[in-house]
Amino acid sequence: MEAFVGTGVALITPFKEDLSVDTEALAALVKDQIKNGIDYLVVLGTTAESATLTSEEKELIKSEVKKANDGKLPLVLGIGGNNTAGVVDEIKSADLAGFDAILSVSPYYNKPTQEGIFRHFKAVSEASPLPIILYNVPGRTSSNVLPETINRIARELDNVIGVKEAAGDIVQAMKLISLVPEDFKVISGDDMITLPMTLAGGQGVISVIGQGLPGEFSDMVRAGLEGRVKEAYELHYRIAPSIELIFAEGNPAGIKALLSKKGMISNVLRLPLVEASESLQSRINAFVDKF
Repeated sequence: MEAFVGTGVALITPFKEDLSVDTEALAALVKDQIKNGIDYLVVLGTTAESATLTSEEKELIKSEVKKANDGKLPLVLGIGGNNTAGVVDEIKSADLAGFDAILSVSPYYNKPTQEGIFRHFKAVSEASPLPIILYNVPGRTSSNVLPETINRIARELDNVIGVKEAAGDIVQAMKLISLVPEDFKVISGDDMITLPMTLAGGQGVISVIGQGLPGEFSDMVRAGLEGRVKEAYELHYRIAPSIELIFAEGNPAGIKALLSKKGMISNVLRLPLVEASESLQSRINAFVDKF
């Protein structure tokens, strides 16, 4: 399958009880994704709790993921922020060996205009030796990258090859798909609307639940891409309750609770995030037991 089409997974960072990075659990998680049909991996995104990781820990995670992946799947590295010059400097100084693209979030907190967003990505584009996937997630950034702006970016910045679209708005996603060039990838950033976005012309997903249910979720996306609509929706409705559960108290608390139930990681997060409540963990456990 073409790179960045299908199911990408935004990897968590497993921690030990002492809050250090659990490299053994991380390697096992990567190998589980490969075994169960995931198409590519995203390293050091929001789901990885990257805001709480030191520079040394980020380098350790990059190294461990590359080692465990062993060249089997394409790798995408998260590099983004709300200081354009800082993002440019990080891209220029980063060791990008072994990575195939950069996922870069639209600037958060500053609330730039659409022109400011365009100029930010123009600077990032000019600095990057790798293809860039733009990340639009208004719920975290407090600004929405409009379809018209993404279309402008797609047509004027050659190495911005796609967008992780996580506005949670299927109408906006359909407008976006209708505007951008055919080879520009519109990738769902919302697990719940991945299938309708894919059927509308998107190229799949960068997923959270995918790392907890990698076989089933990647099968659903593959069925959608191949037009096997009935089969795809049967899988969607089987998986959907877990998506509601893992986001009920924020990400990655829910997916860590699910992976902990499956015995893959310790259920540990770094402040300011905390583990899922006992009530939510109980409901997640019940789902896993029945699935």
